[in-house]
Amino acid sequence: MLDNHNQIIHACRPQYEDFPQMSISDRAAQFSPFAALVGYDEAVAETARLTDSRTELTQDEQDALNDGLNRLLGLLDEYAVTAAVTYFVADKRKQGGRYVCKTGEVRIYDCYDNALVFTDGERVAVDDMYSISIACDDTMIQQ
Repeated sequence: MLDNHNQIIHACRPQYEDFPQMSISDRAAQFSPFAALVGYDEAVAETARLTDSRTELTQDEQDALNDGLNRLLGLLDEYAVTAAVTYFVADKRKQGGRYVCKTGEVRIYDCYDNALVFTDGERVAVDDMYSISIACDDTMIQQ
């Protein structure tokens, strides 16, 4: 039996003109693990991703937010105002969302969409707002 193997141990690999030799990386790819559940890891990660629920404002918090908005609207008549707004952004794929803080110069209040429009074009709906702070003389006044 050892003699049978000696014939092939030192034999050269056959070469075919019609089929070029496959590279080592392509040959290795043939033996790579097979992913039977494509997308499963992404689905598990999406399910595990946490979202915040929208916080209902108390009456005092609503009053403070309304006061801050009224003050901001009063100042917008005179000049552009820098404000920091915390608002809720709903998640597009699952229930809940997250709270985002936007700081910038408010350009106008869009009464048709009920939203503040910042100079960079971003719009924040008043219904999604949680809090607002207005900048006066380089200090933020919390509302």
